[in-house]
Amino acid sequence: MLTIWLRNEQTVFPLTHAVRRTIRRSARGAFKMLGQGGRNAVSVLVCDNAAIKELNAQWRGIDKATDVLSFPMEDGDEMLGDIVLSLEKAYEQAEEYGHSPAREIGFLTVHSMLHLYGYDHIEEEDRAEMRAMEEKILTKLKLLRV
Repeated sequence: MLTIWLRNEQTVFPLTHAVRRTIRRSARGAFKMLGQGGRNAVSVLVCDNAAIKELNAQWRGIDKATDVLSFPMEDGDEMLGDIVLSLEKAYEQAEEYGHSPAREIGFLTVHSMLHLYGYDHIEEEDRAEMRAMEEKILTKLKLLRV
């Protein structure tokens, strides 16, 4: 079982029960498909574009808002890592890509969980593998592109 600590630090969009459920279902869906004992907790911080821009500049040296950041835990038996998700960016991207906010929030959560498990998308081969796993998990969760 995956324990999820969810904290909201933004006021741009309401963190509704449905949004919380989507984040939890997506994280647990990824955990079920990837989880291998030991690490069974993740923290999720929901923020706005200004906050994630600050973190992106601090940790990645990129001075712009992004959609999600992943911070894998290298040590510790229980904690898989931390996810920072900009709910504001998720809603913007859902509109831009023409699908539901639930699909975008689910995608970003699954994407970040894969990063916590060591997946990356720098090289094309790795990107293809990561995208395939994302779609497999999202399809199982019925968070489809519409």
